[in-house]
Amino acid sequence: MASTVSGPLKMLVLAVLAVSARADTTSVLGGALSTCSKPGMAMTGFTRDGHCMDNGDDDAGSHHICIQMKADFCTVTGQPNWCTSKMPCMTGGGTCPIGNWCVCQWAFARYIQMAGGCDAIVDLQCDATNMAAMRAYQKSTDATIQAALKCIEQKCNIDQV
Repeated sequence: MASTVSGPLKMLVLAVLAVSARADTTSVLGGALSTCSKPGMAMTGFTRDGHCMDNGDDDAGSHHICIQMKADFCTVTGQPNWCTSKMPCMTGGGTCPIGNWCVCQWAFARYIQMAGGCDAIVDLQCDATNMAAMRAYQKSTDATIQAALKCIEQKCNIDQV
């Protein structure tokens, strides 16, 4: 016979699940997460709503970092050259060039490493970069991940105590 959770315990379990599954909507600057995509650009985001966020554990790549996309991102990270493609526009119909793009946390860290450091990469859109990326990076002791964290702090002028 299967046991069931009921009463106050059930409410607590549901509340914990709801909080853990809720997408983070805070930028690395501490304010509301802005859209990474802008009018005239291709729609980005794991859920293709323009935001660098997910709906819980559905985005294995953690597309949380908004960068100004350039062709060298695909080249440097060893991906096929989708970086200069046209995709559905943020507003209206048709296709638009990729402008800003939500990239995976692992790809951003690799980009920094392979490009020769933080000063060699494109700019971040800090108001559209999800705080979830910094939180994940802060949990790692890997040197490449720590370099990615320091790069976000540097490019977004974030002072760490």
